[in-house]
Amino acid sequence: MTQIFTAPTHIDPYIRIAKLADVQAAGSLLVKSEKHAIALFYSDNKVYAIDNRCPHMGFPLHGSTCKDGIVTCPWHYARFDLASGGTFDSWADDVPSFPVEIRDGDVWVNLSPPADAHAHHHQRLEDGLEQGISLVIAKSAIALLDMGADPGEPFQLGLEFGTRYNKAGWSTGLTIHTCMINLLPYLDAEDKPRALFQGLSAVANDSAGAPPHFVVHPLPNSTADLHTLKGWFCQFIEVRDSEAAERCLVSAIRAGANSEQIADILFTAATDHRYLDIGHTLDFINKALEALDAVDWQGAESVLASLVAGLASASRMEESNSWRYPVNLVAILESAFEQLPIALATGRSQQATWSGRDELVPILLGEDPQAIANSLLTALQAGCTEEKLASVVTYTAALRVARFHTNNDFGDWNSAHHPFTFANAVHQGLRRVPSLELLRGVFDAAMSVYLNRFLNVPPARLPELKDSAQNPEELLKQLPDLLDRQQQVNETGKLVGHYLYSGGSAKRLMAMLGKLMLRENRDFHVIQEIEAAFRQYSLLGQTAAGVHVLVAAARYLAAHAPTMRSQGQTYQIAYRLHKGDRLFEES
Repeated sequence: MTQIFTAPTHIDPYIRIAKLADVQAAGSLLVKSEKHAIALFYSDNKVYAIDNRCPHMGFPLHGSTCKDGIVTCPWHYARFDLASGGTFDSWADDVPSFPVEIRDGDVWVNLSPPADAHAHHHQRLEDGLEQGISLVIAKSAIALLDMGADPGEPFQLGLEFGTRYNKAGWSTGLTIHTCMINLLPYLDAEDKPRALFQGLSAVANDSAGAPPHFVVHPLPNSTADLHTLKGWFCQFIEVRDSEAAERCLVSAIRAGANSEQIADILFTAATDHRYLDIGHTLDFINKALEALDAVDWQGAESVLASLVAGLASASRMEESNSWRYPVNLVAILESAFEQLPIALATGRSQQATWSGRDELVPILLGEDPQAIANSLLTALQAGCTEEKLASVVTYTAALRVARFHTNNDFGDWNSAHHPFTFANAVHQGLRRVPSLELLRGVFDAAMSVYLNRFLNVPPARLPELKDSAQNPEELLKQLPDLLDRQQQVNETGKLVGHYLYSGGSAKRLMAMLGKLMLRENRDFHVIQEIEAAFRQYSLLGQTAAGVHVLVAAARYLAAHAPTMRSQGQTYQIAYRLHKGDRLFEES
């Protein structure tokens, strides 16, 4: 006779882990089951079960002081409610607690995972941003990505927080945050949460102690068209009236202006004056637009409003001595701007035939600013598009970094760096909206490259194709050790050039450079440099120009490495806690 067994309708989630008498006698008992180390506490005639690792930094909780239903970690004195695991100290995080049942004198515990871990880590990320706690931010970013969350989720959370709470509008923290989301496609999978952590912690750092920014209301029942609003916006920026300018911008958004039209308004105001804040202002605008692209333009009003104060207060290079004396660069540029409409109209019919890149670069790197302005106009007349012209100028700016001589003062690295990231921002902007007004930024970038000509006297030698007969994989293995030592700028540039010329994978190289950047403490300019170089290489490809751009980025990174790497230590603690490592327990 065949017996038929009915499958159980309920699987008991509880497992037996200890005898009640043993817990009562000890007061606190450590038990291990499956992958869990569980601290049992007997308090007020009840048994409580919590994870043995303090969620702050992993110190074992077994044997900790327990009083009035509260257990206190003896290391950093984080306090936890035994019943729920909730912490009374936001920097510590909640400790996982487990339901307990007493059956026939035995302790049974339910080790099932919490019902909504995603919501918990989302909330903890908000807490970390609000409190400025790097370890909490790191743990949340790692956990969210590990459970399959789209990187855009923590990015958007940081974007919304950073634009609402800021000291002076969009600044370095939000720019780093956006650079990191842009860099994700180039990074190894293991480095993506590390990049998000650095971006989010930069936002938290910038927002620490800042009051909220309240976006102004649009004009009531306004009938002003977009052209009028743009004119008003630029007029108010001209007189540094940020509140009035913000109201115009919000009114344009509410009136239905699309992303290209909004970009045109901002870029026009940013290029009404020369090289605002040594390029930062326009770069911030470009990064804000890229951030909105990453979140499908959600929350556009608050993001864009955060740009206005910086745009209105930015320093204007036409007011600086270096742009007026001994050569009046501003006068040269104003004359060139008057000729732009005719130059563009003349070249429009020849745009498919322009091939003057190689002839233009030496002029742009030369010592005659009038010749530089003339050569840019001539290129446009010959059919060079706005975007191509911006690409050439961005490349020449990268060459200033690639050829930067190490005999220069260390602070001059940034003098070479700023024109490159500014030129890249202009280039990316022109790919978005090829306007006549933004084209002025190409000329500004060219003049900023001219002003830094002394940084290439004498020029550092660029790696050449003829020096490339080496094993690329062996070269790549040498790069981390090279950047563990100071003053390896020239050696790093050579290695990167020889690697690429020897047939090495640019994808693997960029992933390695990203990894080496992320192991250093956060540095705004290094992150800017790497992100701009990767964006430029993605457009230039495996050409000599593409190689030179990555050489420039690698040399700049080498000049700013190694650092203390305390951020990396924080991240590593968070990562090991997430993996379940017993940081301070015996195995």
